[in-house]
Amino acid sequence: MPNHKILIDEMDDGWDEKLKQLGFEAYSVKKLRAEGKKLRTDYSVINYARENDMILVTRDTESGQACQENNLPYILLDNEEIFKIVLNKINQL
Repeated sequence: MPNHKILIDEMDDGWDEKLKQLGFEAYSVKKLRAEGKKLRTDYSVINYARENDMILVTRDTESGQACQENNLPYILLDNEEIFKIVLNKINQL
């Protein structure tokens, strides 16, 4: 299994636990904030992911664009990506 560290943005809190069960090293912005990390802004979240060599998983288009512009690894779960999943599922029927 790859040794990727994954940072789950607050909208998908809980995915970190599911990924951990599958053997991934995953963290939640919401939980890190509760532990006292200063992750209130998109900039802080992106910077934290960069400093800790993490892949950011987010639904925030601006965060995804910022990662792309700065060559940072990310997975953007925007409406376009969700539509691709729906279309794929429909085509499998």
